[in-house]
Amino acid sequence: MVRASLEAGFAEVWLEGEISNLRAPGSGHLYCTLKDGSSQIRAVIFRAAALRLRFDLEDGLHVVVRGRLSVYEPRGEYQLILDHLEPKGRGALQLAFEQLKRRLEAEGLFTARRKRLLPVFPWTVGIVTSPTGAAVRDLITVLHRRCPILRIIIAPVQVQGAGAVGQIASAIHAFNTLGSIDVVIVGRGGGSMEDLWSFNEEAVVRAIAASRIPIVSAVGHETDVTLADFAADVRAPTPSAAGEIVAPVLTEVVERLELFAARCRQATMAPCREHRQRLDLMVAHMANIRFRILREAQRVDSAVVSMREAIRTTLKQVTASTQEWRQALESASPEVRVRHGMTIVPQLKSRLTGAVRHDLARYEQRIYTYLGRLNSLSPLAILDRGYGILETLPHHKTIRSVAQVSIDDTIRARLADGELCCTVKEVSPDSSV
Repeated sequence: MVRASLEAGFAEVWLEGEISNLRAPGSGHLYCTLKDGSSQIRAVIFRAAALRLRFDLEDGLHVVVRGRLSVYEPRGEYQLILDHLEPKGRGALQLAFEQLKRRLEAEGLFTARRKRLLPVFPWTVGIVTSPTGAAVRDLITVLHRRCPILRIIIAPVQVQGAGAVGQIASAIHAFNTLGSIDVVIVGRGGGSMEDLWSFNEEAVVRAIAASRIPIVSAVGHETDVTLADFAADVRAPTPSAAGEIVAPVLTEVVERLELFAARCRQATMAPCREHRQRLDLMVAHMANIRFRILREAQRVDSAVVSMREAIRTTLKQVTASTQEWRQALESASPEVRVRHGMTIVPQLKSRLTGAVRHDLARYEQRIYTYLGRLNSLSPLAILDRGYGILETLPHHKTIRSVAQVSIDDTIRARLADGELCCTVKEVSPDSSV
């Protein structure tokens, strides 16, 4: 009942205030608070109305709004449902222009280093404009008047109203795809800010900035300024002025070419005359040079004859010297020495064999002598003469004294042809020792 009462009593409300607490959830609706120095009220802009806005809302923006008063029942709060907003003191289009200009300028789309120079002698010019306006007729007239041989391709588009933005951007892309366009003119005749707004849309501005072909913006009159002017490589105050910027005057070009041709002929003839004079002087001196060449040729012939005689004499001397060296080498040839040495080798071999045998026999006799002396000193040789070696068991120590054994000890006696295991029955020390 409260909501119905408010909506009936406040069906259309105009307010002026400052936007704060702006929220934009994924639903597309916009929520904010309108306030002034003494009061505030919540407001909502539903998605359908938000899509119609030409500018972006932001906190702190002073606006004039129109809407109806209602109640948000879940929280028991009353709020304004807004249908229309406009900036206080300036139009919505102007604010949208300024906001988009700041954003695109921050991206670098308007920087001077992106601008390209227009071709000096274009062959093909593309025009993106309305085919029925007076601007296109004036533009074509100027182009044909200045350069009759210029080829013109027109991309007919809407320049205002629904669908104009898409057609303009598509035409610019199509010219870039075509590949044979040297320069593009985008423009239209004059009109209000609303009429020219298609050239302030972001899609058109980005298409101009992304173009590989240089673009001239010719929108409206000289006082009209659009974002397309900032993105284009060159801004023309009017479409007719764009034609004068793009197309050179053919007669002036021809006159300049004729002047250049005359200068080239003049610059070429002077060196030619100079070279011809030098050539004549050289021809005049050719006779003297010819006689000098013949005289030098005779000297060359004499020198050749002398050289041949000197070469023959030198060859004879070298041949004789070579023969002498060959005989000396043959007499000192290693082959002769080797043959002489081969006759001595058998004698040396026989002498060496006899000396080696004599030395071997002498060394063998000395070895036998040493072996006999070693055998006479060996303990085993003593055993052959009837002696024996006594050892204790189990340690196998040689018994040198009766003090090393006791009665009933078992000892081992080593003889020349074997061993005896004995038991001590009596120990008799020698009293004389």
